[in-house]
Amino acid sequence: MNHSGRIRALRKQMQLQQIDAVLITHLPDVRYLCGFTGSNAALAVTAKRAVMFTDGRYTTQAKEETEAARVVIAKKSALREACAWLEASGVAHASFDPEQTTVTGLASMRAGLSQAKRRSFFHPLEKLLVADLRMTKDTEELQLMEKAAILGCNLFTAMLPHIQAGVAETEIAADLEFFARSLGAEGMSFETIVASGKRSALPHGRATSAKLPRNGFVTLDFGVILNGYCSDMTRTVYVGKPGERERFAYDAVLEAQEAAVSAVRPGATCGEVDEAARSVLRKAGLAKYFTHSTGHGVGLEIHEPPRVAAGQDFVLAPGMVITIEPGIYIEGKFGIRIEDMVAVTKSGGKILTPAPKALIQL
Repeated sequence: MNHSGRIRALRKQMQLQQIDAVLITHLPDVRYLCGFTGSNAALAVTAKRAVMFTDGRYTTQAKEETEAARVVIAKKSALREACAWLEASGVAHASFDPEQTTVTGLASMRAGLSQAKRRSFFHPLEKLLVADLRMTKDTEELQLMEKAAILGCNLFTAMLPHIQAGVAETEIAADLEFFARSLGAEGMSFETIVASGKRSALPHGRATSAKLPRNGFVTLDFGVILNGYCSDMTRTVYVGKPGERERFAYDAVLEAQEAAVSAVRPGATCGEVDEAARSVLRKAGLAKYFTHSTGHGVGLEIHEPPRVAAGQDFVLAPGMVITIEPGIYIEGKFGIRIEDMVAVTKSGGKILTPAPKALIQL
């Protein structure tokens, strides 16, 4: 990873926004900028220096992983030592991410300063810096994300023989997560969703002891972490033989999903992509059952900007990776969701999760 280039890009944005220094405490942001993966870190960046503070548990790890920043092993609080260093560096003010800083965290930051500086030194960012940089993935990131996505597709294929009537949802989730580890995943991107029968109408139906029905949909929404990057995909299959209503609904969701994928291109807004999916379901008379946004960004975290939703005027650009996941949820009946990860390219959108989407009957 070109961490030096990322620090330079951050400093360029700092200069444009007339920011003297920035304190980064959100761990995925720290990892993005300097490579450190520990659970305790504060990265202080000024116009000329970058210092990453952590504690003694990570003495060896920090030296091995950290690039483009000097490592300091704090004797007490890494956060407070980072704040004290910023004050001593001579900058007039330092900025922080208000979306990632709690009231308690800000109090700890101020406690690291001299009494005279506590009220005026730290300023919240008006425009997020690192989150904006992270939205556009470089070539290496895209390659890593594609590997994670393909691993997810392989998991789906491996799981199909295990999806049978009478098997508990929790057993399906456990098998999927075991296979993920067996194939090299570092972990799951989020708690695996397995929702079957009437429970498939729950958009975020966590796996329970409920048994898969003899006839009904089964929705699997899962992702893996590989090399630090997340994957995310959803497929809905049918156990037994679907009726005419179920087939119609599935075909409508698939058409909506493919329409939204086709709408992904540089210059398109997130709202336009959302509308591409929503308009198909509207024509099918199913739009009222589509109760969430069409997608979100993915990267080092499972949920990142941008948000792909109605009315969002954010403009897509090459290098961004988003999910496209329309669904319908009919309470007491069934639910269907189909999701792909899509990378924005110079000419359109590239699906990173090429697992089959035609209705699979088991």
